[in-house]
Amino acid sequence: MRYINHRYFIHFCHPTSTFFSIIPFPSSTHNSNPNFPEMGSRRSFLRSWSSPLFLFVVVVALAASSADGSRAPRVPCYFIFGDSLYDSGNNNNLNTSAKVNYSPYGIDLPAGPTGRFSNGQTTADAIGEILGFKDFIPPFASNPDDRQILVGVNYASGSAGILGDNVDLSQQLRNHELTVSRIVEILGSKVAAFEYLGQCLYICDSGNNDYINNYILPQSTAIRNQYNPDQFAALLITQYSAQIIRLYELGARKVALAGISNIGCTPSLIATLGTNGAPCVNSVNQLVVPFNTRLKSLISQLKLSYPDAKFAYLDSVRVGTLVGAAFRIRATSCCQVSTVTGLCLPNTVPCSQRPSYLFWDAFHPTELANQLAAPLFFPAIQRIL
Repeated sequence: MRYINHRYFIHFCHPTSTFFSIIPFPSSTHNSNPNFPEMGSRRSFLRSWSSPLFLFVVVVALAASSADGSRAPRVPCYFIFGDSLYDSGNNNNLNTSAKVNYSPYGIDLPAGPTGRFSNGQTTADAIGEILGFKDFIPPFASNPDDRQILVGVNYASGSAGILGDNVDLSQQLRNHELTVSRIVEILGSKVAAFEYLGQCLYICDSGNNDYINNYILPQSTAIRNQYNPDQFAALLITQYSAQIIRLYELGARKVALAGISNIGCTPSLIATLGTNGAPCVNSVNQLVVPFNTRLKSLISQLKLSYPDAKFAYLDSVRVGTLVGAAFRIRATSCCQVSTVTGLCLPNTVPCSQRPSYLFWDAFHPTELANQLAAPLFFPAIQRIL
């Protein structure tokens, strides 16, 4: 399978092979935007890849070796829920500061700024390529046609969470209900539609903003006083459980749920809260541990309650730690960011050596980080396909 953008491509061989290579294209022929600097020569690009990264690439190769190398998608359709880590443009027309349909976002995508909170692909995009989808799954806000929705829809929304804000998870599920109704009409019956939907993959990354916006930042004192970390995690998981059960009721039978990553390692929280000399804000990373613990328990309960469905836990802490070790620059962002939103300032020039950076802006990983994370998540996904 092959991942391609206009800077470099990552090539996975047949599933029985462990070969993995990252080959930069000559920068002189693949800069579609003359307003931004090149990433540098092939030699300087390779110099940024230290020996720990080489070892990490071997780990990624082993993870990817279980993926299907055939061209046909592993599943007929793929539905994506969550927040800005997966958003592909659903916030573009909303009255919100949490939208990124402007440069330098999308600098490494042929289409330019699409609403993705990165310089290129999201992790959900990269997982779609491993699954075998040739095109990106369209955002719900783009009003996909009948042919497109049979392949899947992306409902994720920047700043959304389990409890609320923008297109929160409950609203995303209501949007999915509309999609399911359309699929019933297309396929002619609810029985046919649910048989089809049961073969699809559903992936959700939610909870990050519930912590960052509502529990961690200094303005969240009131809710922190009301709920201790375990109580807040219980509140979120209770709501999340009802939402995932609703997804099941709408036909989902293959569901992958991502845990919260070490958000205390984001440049924004490092700059805001300080680390006392540590690489990350360890106190913040500890705050989300109860959520991930309870999410694992929820998945175990769902497996028992709904034996006709399959559920997977995507370990964002483990994957994030492995991916983070691959990058030389981990605590600062590639682009110049707003001190208010943590997003890239519009029309500014980002760093030229993007493969050296873990973070694109103050919250979101670079495309390369997302592309490295996807095959590490995929073994857990593959077990439910």
